[in-house]
Amino acid sequence: MLPVAYRQRVKMFIAMGVLNNTRQLALKAVRWRTSTSPFPISRSWLSTVPQIEDRNILLMGLPGAGKTSVGRVVAHRLGVPVIDVDDHILEVTWKMPVADKLAEVGGERFLEEEGRALCKLSTSGSVISLTGSNPLHSGAMQHLKRTGLVVYLDVATDDIIQRLSRMKVNRIVGQEAGVPIRQILHYRKQFYEKWLDTRVLCGTGDTVEEIAEKVLQAVERYQNSKSETFVSTRRENGSSSDSKYFSDVILEGLAPDGGLYVPQNSFPKLDVREWLRLAEMSYPERALAMLEKCIHPMDIPGTDLRRMVFRAYGVNFASEAIAPVKHLVHNQFVQELFHGPTASFKDLALQLMPQLFAYCLPQMCNYLILVATSGDTGSAVLSGFGNLHDLDRQRVGVLVFFPEEGVSEIQKRQLTAYKEGNARSVGVLSDFDFCQRAIKTMFGDSGLTGHLAVEYGTVLSTANSINWGRLLPQVVYHASAYLDLFKDGVIKFGEPIDVCIPTGNFGNAMAALYAKQMGVPIRKIICASNQNRIVSDFITTGVCDLRNQPLIASLSPAIDILKSSNLERFLYHTSGGDGCLVRDLFTRLEKDQYFKVSESLLQKIQEEVVAGWCSEEECLAAILNVHTKTGYVMDTHTAVAKAVADRLQDPWCPVVICSTAHHGKFAPTVLKALRCPNTHYNPSDPVDQLRELASVASTPRMHQNMLRCLKENSRGEHTVCQADFSVLVEEVESMIQDSFLKVL
Repeated sequence: MLPVAYRQRVKMFIAMGVLNNTRQLALKAVRWRTSTSPFPISRSWLSTVPQIEDRNILLMGLPGAGKTSVGRVVAHRLGVPVIDVDDHILEVTWKMPVADKLAEVGGERFLEEEGRALCKLSTSGSVISLTGSNPLHSGAMQHLKRTGLVVYLDVATDDIIQRLSRMKVNRIVGQEAGVPIRQILHYRKQFYEKWLDTRVLCGTGDTVEEIAEKVLQAVERYQNSKSETFVSTRRENGSSSDSKYFSDVILEGLAPDGGLYVPQNSFPKLDVREWLRLAEMSYPERALAMLEKCIHPMDIPGTDLRRMVFRAYGVNFASEAIAPVKHLVHNQFVQELFHGPTASFKDLALQLMPQLFAYCLPQMCNYLILVATSGDTGSAVLSGFGNLHDLDRQRVGVLVFFPEEGVSEIQKRQLTAYKEGNARSVGVLSDFDFCQRAIKTMFGDSGLTGHLAVEYGTVLSTANSINWGRLLPQVVYHASAYLDLFKDGVIKFGEPIDVCIPTGNFGNAMAALYAKQMGVPIRKIICASNQNRIVSDFITTGVCDLRNQPLIASLSPAIDILKSSNLERFLYHTSGGDGCLVRDLFTRLEKDQYFKVSESLLQKIQEEVVAGWCSEEECLAAILNVHTKTGYVMDTHTAVAKAVADRLQDPWCPVVICSTAHHGKFAPTVLKALRCPNTHYNPSDPVDQLRELASVASTPRMHQNMLRCLKENSRGEHTVCQADFSVLVEEVESMIQDSFLKVL
């Protein structure tokens, strides 16, 4: 608990109206607790970073990466000296060619003498082209990093081998007899990844001048973090006074004015050669390359981001491809997004987002993640934050609210499997919209957030797709789907595809739109609704009407949502960043449960997305038809997308259907669709249902995590509360008291 004097001062500030939102209170609270770690992350030190005339630019890369040639061009463009380590340091020091020195002393001693020579270098304001072996010497690289910025020229291994062949280089430092050069190049990359400050992704065919331009852009970006800030969708037009950094918005989740954070400037765009490089990469490598473009290295350095990405997309996924794309029927393909630990597409974001969140945590401050879930998000959040390191878990709690009667039995077992530590779930006798509305109300209640910050040093945040850190990783799998189709020869690069997405909160569709902005040739985004078709009707008519629209329980509960949060981001995008318009529309929606956009805005909306909906009967029929024709079993949400794609797809354009959950999560409905008589299994036993499904459907394979969860959590006991805002607030405070007071 915070000191009494501080709490009295905060209460006085609240009475005066000086402090009126969570972030201000948290800022004061954290600064009281520690004078060394401002909230959320101190960026003031950026002002002490020297400009280029005071620092070196250190070009690093494999032998044959073009460091010397690129260094000359960069130095000429900047009007600064250029230093080639081979020519200007090593050969001058040794008074012999580098090749002769290597032959004389051998690889191991060569690396040591090379490192000692480099440790004597004292210069500033220069462009320095390192040798391919410099990064193997830790002492030399530590010395060099203190003098400047390390830029990694990331060139494809195949290109390097071809260049070395043309240069008639058949052996490099550290390569033993009989070891293929490809193997030693692969070995070296770990050292380049260790020392880089920023990466330049070089495409096949890039000229020296083009790479030099990329280097200059990378250096400028590194030094100008203010160019990559975020603003609220409800900001005053043209205002940038409330812009935030990535490390701010991932912690805050929701903007103080009730809006959602979006990039202040345009999304980064990759050129064609860069996309072609990504096509040859694994999913984690693709994710790293894309996220490095979207997260400034001053927020999360590339080396740390790499560690998080490879931890997120590793052994916890049942498929090595992470998000594989498979042919379904005709010109339709399905992207399987359910191979993560909770068998939902939410894992693609929520195995990474908690690590990003924990990295940005301020010292001596606790966070409670509040989540409203329609089924899949909650268990994915609990899994993701549950995988954090012990010290981080002590400072981050997770409380999930879910509609007690609005999720499948298997989803409920997954949600209630977490009973210990700083994570729990609570069933609410209402629908998803009530849960989400309650959480948003808590965020906007300065009295509540102030009380939690002052009394417990705890700040509220969220991991729903309203949080930018949750939405951003989803962009990757849309790009990855296109690259897989290209790599498999289904399309030529540049040819368009459509993407069909079962749509609830609109986050998945928004991620596809951002992938399109990054340069993925997505033609149309098809939004598929069930009978709760508010989104579909809005895209078709421009009218968002919640009046007299009760939520209808469906066979696809994860998209049983009436008020889609990410529509706000979409309207901000299509309106050209008109924050005043967005604020007015959603204020009207809160007040009147209705708004209508102009014809001109509707036209822009329909240039980006189309939408349709399907009935429960069509959903069941889609599952049966696909299984009959192909043997493949879809879950109910994928079936909704399939039914809508059948109606809206251009037959000449490939469509990727996002399969957002494994069919086993909705076993009773899928068994019904497949017309399996319940005399073959116990309809009240979820484990028996999954076994029956596995016997009739071999593709895709049964998800073992679901079976394990059901066996370990056979009763699914949990707290259930009434649909009363004050009761949910009591659950929040109880969670904080149980989780954090013992460690304060």
